Amino acid sequence: MTVHRFGIRHHGPGSARSLLRALKQLEPDCILVEGPPDANDLLPLLAHTTMQPPIALLLYAKDNPSQAVYYPLAAFSPEFQAIRYALTQHITVRFMDLPQTHQFADPTQPQSAPDDVSSDPLGWLARAANFSDGERYWEYLIEQRQSDEDVFAAILEAMTALRLASTTLEPREAQREAFMRQVIRKAQKDGFKKIAVVCGAWHTPVLDVAAFDPKADAALLADLPKTPISSTWIPWTYGRLARASGYGAGITSPGWYAHLWELQDSSSRNVAVRWLSRVAQLLRAEDLPASSASVIEAVRLAEALAALRGSPMPGLDEMNEASRALFAWDSDLPLELIRQKLILAETLGSVPPETPTVPLMQNLELEQKRLRFKPEAVAKNTEFDLRQPNDLDRSVLLHRLRLLGVPWGQIAHVGGKGTFKEAWRVQWHPEFAVRLIEAAMFGSSVETAATQKVAEIAALTAELPVLTALLDDVLLSNLDGAAQLVMTRLEQAAAVDTDINHLMQAIVPLARVRRYGSVRQLDTTTLEQVVSGLVLRVCIGLPNATASLSDDAAELLYPRILEMHSAIQTLENPQLFEAWRGVLGVLAVQHGLHGMIAGRAVRLLLETGVYSVDDTAKRLSFVAGIATNPNEVAAWADGFLRGSGLVLVHDDALFGVLDSWVQTLTPEAFIAILPLMRRTFSSFEEAEKRDIGEKVKTPKQQLARVTQNTNASQAEQVIPLIAQMLGIT
Repeated sequence: MTVHRFGIRHHGPGSARSLLRALKQLEPDCILVEGPPDANDLLPLLAHTTMQPPIALLLYAKDNPSQAVYYPLAAFSPEFQAIRYALTQHITVRFMDLPQTHQFADPTQPQSAPDDVSSDPLGWLARAANFSDGERYWEYLIEQRQSDEDVFAAILEAMTALRLASTTLEPREAQREAFMRQVIRKAQKDGFKKIAVVCGAWHTPVLDVAAFDPKADAALLADLPKTPISSTWIPWTYGRLARASGYGAGITSPGWYAHLWELQDSSSRNVAVRWLSRVAQLLRAEDLPASSASVIEAVRLAEALAALRGSPMPGLDEMNEASRALFAWDSDLPLELIRQKLILAETLGSVPPETPTVPLMQNLELEQKRLRFKPEAVAKNTEFDLRQPNDLDRSVLLHRLRLLGVPWGQIAHVGGKGTFKEAWRVQWHPEFAVRLIEAAMFGSSVETAATQKVAEIAALTAELPVLTALLDDVLLSNLDGAAQLVMTRLEQAAAVDTDINHLMQAIVPLARVRRYGSVRQLDTTTLEQVVSGLVLRVCIGLPNATASLSDDAAELLYPRILEMHSAIQTLENPQLFEAWRGVLGVLAVQHGLHGMIAGRAVRLLLETGVYSVDDTAKRLSFVAGIATNPNEVAAWADGFLRGSGLVLVHDDALFGVLDSWVQTLTPEAFIAILPLMRRTFSSFEEAEKRDIGEKVKTPKQQLARVTQNTNASQAEQVIPLIAQMLGIT
């Protein structure tokens, strides 16, 4: 009865290759793998033909799904290869780590000191061997190794020395290792003769069960608390396997490791040729130069660099340096492209249909198949034509998932004014699986879960802007039952909310929904009644709400008025539009109103045809005449002109009034209003500013400015001389 300990790195193709060869030579009758025994029942699924890594074992607390833990596996993970080997050879295989049912019940455990050996054992070895980091050292020691002889004995010896140098061992780690030893003892009692133990290299020195007291291990594990948990397999991505994602056992180059695993039996020359050929193919696909001759030179350079450094084969450092020299020239862009597409190589795995999961996730998978809408790890821009049933259903699905806290898609801006197009940026993240499990409490299908989630939100809020935004999402999600509930709550909230800003904020999304109605085939009859009531309340209350505004308050209200105007135009309701124009007329002449608001009211009246250019010029002249402070006129002009200067380009009367007012300013007053006017003119298009400048320089305007301050009798004395010079009799 023998126990063979194989210390591995959790994600290393060389380690997986060496382990697989060692297992085939050993022919064990039991394999114990570092992992949660809570998921032993899920191990047989790893032999399924449709189980395609990268994948992850997901365990979560039944009463709190947000408390979850992942065990990611790639094809080049030694644990994955060990388990699949055991299953295909009909060898007993078990997980042997401390069950998560105990770890979840007591998640607060002290962590190792950052500078302790246990926090980064490979890093300590790397520094001792004069390597930059643990990953580069492991690649040199294991991944580039040409022979598997004595590799695991060497790892055990190195880790034994590191364990002696470690100053601390946190309680949780002690419990984990005690449990591993207990599992090994259990396998021995079960009669297995050759037991292979596959675990992280750090644990191998303390898994010699003969050197530890079973009673002491049992005492460490006595009376551990428990919490009910569930487990499943989920698709994973290389991006989440990378160290940059925050994964503690992550690696920096999963795509490179996948390349090494795929070519594990190839020569070092073939590994370099294939990799650099992929680099060239990628660059050519992006219209970047990468010839076959450059590939040949890059391979030679990578091999030469490896030889100079004493490496048996080129590693990723040599590949990157060769790529920089032959393909990148003086730009870092090709290198970043190589890093994203090849070194990280974002890939999404898949799991078999038989994998146990919550009904909500099963329903989503059925919807994805029905709509031919496959989740992908790489971000992708897509555009839906809402007149097409399949595109409309895809849009509805994405909106419903957003309500459930699963933002598979993010709305992107669409050019043009049509409402039949909807652009999305879609990208699937593995952690969405946990969010779906959390949302499963609301229902077994995406539709029912989204409906119940909306009902809960609506019941817990009375804020009008929140409810209107929610109604927008609900109608875009085509949830009729939830829409009626939210509109009822919205009417109740609107009846008691007297804040004009809230009322105006509510109208804008509701008007947008009204516009979508014809496209999405929504019944908006009840919605129109709610909107009409809100618009009339705004029209009645806005004049009083705008009295005595400060500069800051006017800045906040200004965009609300613009949004309100646009929303009412969208509604295409003549009665509401007439009521709105009426309140704009009141604001245009309201005494004491902030100039910015009054100026914008006049501009909107001009654009809608209520005011003519002459009416507008007279209003500006009146404001300039009664204002005691130049800043008041400047604020009026700012509100009137902000965003577009075309009115000054095309209307000479208005231009003349404003030009004349500027000329009357004292130097001190001009300097005082200059910052505000500069801000106003900075919002104009370049062409508008250029045309206004040309207009200022025209002789007609220059003559008008001269004649305004000219004495007629003095001018008559000059006329004969000018006539003689021009040859006029």
